[in-house]
Amino acid sequence: MFIDGIDIESVDLQEARKSMAVITQDPVLFGGTLKRNLDPFSQYTDEDLWTGLREVQLKTLVENLPGKLEFKLKECGTNLSVGERQLVCLARALVQKSKIIIMDEATANVDFKTDRLIQEVIRDKFKDSTVITIAHRLNNILDYDKVLVLDGGQVVEFDKPEVLITKGGLFAEMIRSQNESTKDYT
Repeated sequence: MFIDGIDIESVDLQEARKSMAVITQDPVLFGGTLKRNLDPFSQYTDEDLWTGLREVQLKTLVENLPGKLEFKLKECGTNLSVGERQLVCLARALVQKSKIIIMDEATANVDFKTDRLIQEVIRDKFKDSTVITIAHRLNNILDYDKVLVLDGGQVVEFDKPEVLITKGGLFAEMIRSQNESTKDYT
């Protein structure tokens, strides 16, 4: 079977998976060392890992952990905060130089400061990657190239955010509604 001239049956699934990172609402970490969580297949140097940690502003924290990169994470990384776990997942994607990043409500459970940091890293460090973001916090996607709006499982809008806002459709209504609801908290 061919899609856009590519024989999709000849695509190496394992290679395709290596080029992707999925960062979900609940960060996925494993029991074991921080190093293993950043580099599960031992493909990168410690310098690469420290660079990834620095780029997500975790270097100082990790330098102060007992064992540093050899710090033992509890199951699911529960000895780190949710924000720290999310940043470790982001550092892992940076270290692996992922070309496709799927963000599934990745900032839903983090504080405002961590949310801003994650958005900054995505914009600065993944400029040459495809970032697919599933988001309810619409301010996080206003500067994205394209927005796809689903309603009842159907695509109802797809264009640049500014075009969708100008058109006044469902996306514009969601932005208006979100802005009104956040005014109530300020």
